Amino acid sequence: MAAVEVPIQGTNSTAKIRTPWVVAVLSIVTLGIYGVVWYYKINREMADLGRATGNTEELGTSPGTSLLAVTLGALIIVPAIISLVHTHKRIVAAQRITGGGEPLNGWLVLIMFLVGLSIVAYAYWQTGLNKTWEAQSGGAPAPAAAAAPAS
Repeated sequence: MAAVEVPIQGTNSTAKIRTPWVVAVLSIVTLGIYGVVWYYKINREMADLGRATGNTEELGTSPGTSLLAVTLGALIIVPAIISLVHTHKRIVAAQRITGGGEPLNGWLVLIMFLVGLSIVAYAYWQTGLNKTWEAQSGGAPAPAAAAAPAS
C-alpha cells in the first residue's frame, strides 16, 4: 500500500498517511535505514504543522536535531531517550491540536521500547499521526497527479 500525501493546512508542505505495518516491515527489511528516514520525516511534518499553527514550542522546529539525537546521540544513550520522549509528546500534541483522535498511550510506547519492540512502537506512532493528518486535512487526501496516457 502506498502512502497518501495530504496537505498541511497553512503551508506548502505535505504529510504522509502511511500504512503502519509497512513502517515496521520496511524498518526491518532495510536494517533500520527506513526507520531513521521515517523518524526524520515525521518530525519534519510535525515541525511544519507547528509553524502553520503557531505551536512550534510543542511541535518542534528542528527535525535534524531529533534525528541526530537518535543516531549519533544514541552512542551516549541519553539524547536518544530524550528525543524519543519528545517525539511522542509532539505526536500527542499534534493529535490534540488537530482533533486527531484519542491520544496515544505513552506507557504502552515505553513498554514497547523496553521489551525491544521499537518497530511496533513506530507503527503505533504512525497510527496516531495518520489520525492527525486525516483530521487536519478534513479527511481528504491530496489529489494524485494524473497519470500520463500510454502512447
